[in-house]
Amino acid sequence: MEEQKLLTKKERKELKRQEKMEVRDAALQTRRTKRVIRWVGWSAFGIAIIAGLIWLVASQPKTPEGDIISRKGFHWHPELAIYVKGEKQGLPSNIGIGAVHQPIHTHDDSNQGIVHMEFQGLARKQDTALGQFFKNWGKDMRSFGTNMKMTVNGEENTEYENYVMRDKDKIELRFD
Repeated sequence: MEEQKLLTKKERKELKRQEKMEVRDAALQTRRTKRVIRWVGWSAFGIAIIAGLIWLVASQPKTPEGDIISRKGFHWHPELAIYVKGEKQGLPSNIGIGAVHQPIHTHDDSNQGIVHMEFQGLARKQDTALGQFFKNWGKDMRSFGTNMKMTVNGEENTEYENYVMRDKDKIELRFD
């Protein structure tokens, strides 16, 4: 207190101004530090996201060339006929069409047995297998009966669910 009395009024005023400036400078420095920390944090987060995406893409197993049907997509129409004890079963319309439009589906021409295969981009053998159609339908291929026989284009075939469908195939499933 005695020191302050020794100071003139002008010196005391200057001292108060300097103290205020120091407080303001300290607050400004704190804000700058917080801004830099926030910027570094968000940058690190962004880099981590990008690195994670790169890792995810790089770690995906490569599709062997022999498993690829097409890289550019296609629109095919195999025909499927199902017979149970000699009686032809109709395919329901709009199998595979709903909230998610499946590449293998039926439309209102399903009464003719037409299966639509509309792929955009990469299509693999397992994507075009007959079993995938039944999966989209929500049925087990063998749920129609026992003693199944399958023909493709008039020739017997035992690939069943694993048969890779092609354009204009005529597939018949017969159950006793």
